[in-house]
Amino acid sequence: MANVQVIQRNAHLAGAVKLEYVSGKDGRLAKATVTAISNNVRGSGDAREQEATAIQWTLWGAQAENAANYLVRGSHVNIVGRLRNNNYERDGETVYAWGFTVEEIDYLDSRAESEARRGGSQEAAGPEAKPRTAKRPARAEA
Repeated sequence: MANVQVIQRNAHLAGAVKLEYVSGKDGRLAKATVTAISNNVRGSGDAREQEATAIQWTLWGAQAENAANYLVRGSHVNIVGRLRNNNYERDGETVYAWGFTVEEIDYLDSRAESEARRGGSQEAAGPEAKPRTAKRPARAEA
């Protein structure tokens, strides 16, 4: 299969980063999923229409953990990744599916915007900001 590069520019996250750990050949590996939405403008003049494109992306390893630490709903990003084939068998039938894997991700928010979103400050981050919900191991109190 050919490698198909996918670029999503000026996107914002539609929800929280979902972080989990999966078993791999090298032990536990971080895996995160995010849905990024970008708005595209088609046409010109009075015929201009805005169309939203949502893509669910998968991040792996340190990139997944960083995304869970720093990105929340509403965060602005540029993503470069690849389309991958996710075919599998179900009840003797082949199910054909596609997935998107992140290769590079640029965090576009300033440090202040990012901290305001993570802190849950509605005034600074806007109405779409919410605290992140990625699950983390509980810390023992000393």
